[in-house]
Amino acid sequence: EVQLVESGGGLVQAGGSLRLSCAASGFTFDDYVIGWFRQGPGKEREGVSCISKSEGRTYYLYSVKGRFTISIDNAKNTVHLQMNSLKPEDTAVYYCAAIPRAIASALGAMIRPDPADFDSWGQGTQVTVSS
Repeated sequence: EVQLVESGGGLVQAGGSLRLSCAASGFTFDDYVIGWFRQGPGKEREGVSCISKSEGRTYYLYSVKGRFTISIDNAKNTVHLQMNSLKPEDTAVYYCAAIPRAIASALGAMIRPDPADFDSWGQGTQVTVSS
């Protein structure tokens, strides 16, 4: 059974940093694509970043490029999202999600991740950026 548990959210001032973690179990990163999504107040859920270990590829939402970095810690079976230079508009609940690699490839998840395509989700962690 795929299980994902996020941690690391919190309250930070604009310009600050946070590192989110997604502890994974029940699968291997070689077989899945992991995505970070967020949902702000009154907004739709959007894909922030994805990583495919098997392809050595990453995806970033345009508005976070250069500020966020996604990475895999194989020893701890954890995916991190390092978020720097945070802005108030980054305020949202952040979720990690997983999709089998073959399905991700067929659906183009690494090009434009659609939350409807990801079938395993964590519970989310709140990130609040104050101005």
